[in-house]
Amino acid sequence: MRRPTLSDHLARWSETNDLRCDIAASVSALAGAGIKIAELLAAGPLAGSLATVRGYHEDGDSQKELDVIADDLVREALKSAPVALLGSEEAEVAELLDPRGTLAVAVDPLDGSSNIDSNITVGTIFSILPYTGPDALLQPGSAQLAAGFLIYGPQTTLVLTVGAGTQLFVLDRASGEFVLAVERALVAPETAEYAINGSNERHWDLSIRSYVDDCRAGLEGPRAKDFNTRWVASMVADAYRILVRGGVYLYPGDGRRGYQQGRLRLVYEANPVAFLMEQAQGAATDGMSPILELEPTHLHQRVPLVFGSRAEVERIARYHNDSSAMPERSPLFGRRGLLRA
Repeated sequence: MRRPTLSDHLARWSETNDLRCDIAASVSALAGAGIKIAELLAAGPLAGSLATVRGYHEDGDSQKELDVIADDLVREALKSAPVALLGSEEAEVAELLDPRGTLAVAVDPLDGSSNIDSNITVGTIFSILPYTGPDALLQPGSAQLAAGFLIYGPQTTLVLTVGAGTQLFVLDRASGEFVLAVERALVAPETAEYAINGSNERHWDLSIRSYVDDCRAGLEGPRAKDFNTRWVASMVADAYRILVRGGVYLYPGDGRRGYQQGRLRLVYEANPVAFLMEQAQGAATDGMSPILELEPTHLHQRVPLVFGSRAEVERIARYHNDSSAMPERSPLFGRRGLLRA
């Protein structure tokens, strides 16, 4: 039996609705750019020095050669779509593409680019919003019309939501088309896996330390079960794993300079992943509010982020909001945010 393609799926979903047709055209353009990025990544060093540092953003993050190439590929693809405004991690300000367009798109063209020369999974993350004017990208995540990411690993997969569940499409290299592999991804409500960068433990606040300590204690601890730690240092890779087998991901704010408000970007990282998780029956929070309720103040705003299996996300929030849910703590930490140092 023939599996539906991405084109089939979008055509059936959009039908004759003009706005949905515009969203479908934009998703298709992003998927096309993703195929070109996947080809470059597959060639590795044969495609040139893709991991060469080209420069640095104002916050000190490095910009690699492939960051720039991926950004150019995404921009060129979206010029053929009804996109009025494009915001990218690789540009300080949003760019007007087509004043007649109906949509605003925020994108991280290459998430996890520090892994390029290590042959580890990376991806492209995107968020699609209605175009409402120059500040269209500063709408809360709940206003998203579609979101997703492309993940470049052993398979090239598009993870997508248009607000009707979360679907997984795998690139069939023979036909050059994305083919529906999972019609409705569901995040397991409970889990025994968590993902966090343990090397930063000394900088965490008490809530995060207590949560991780309880997991590490295993069968003999308060959770009464053993946990595994998984950490790829590529958010899209961790997010994909959570979608297919459950888990929880934590990137909290911590005590280091520049990390107090987290390190991930709200508009083009946290919001699209939160939309995907919510549509797959998972959850996402900054520790105090659902990610999709937050009002961005600027394009590159950072935010603490926890997402994945709903029961575990809710438990982590309780470690902040209910002192009885965690070991006794010093009053010093009593009024601090769960994830903000």
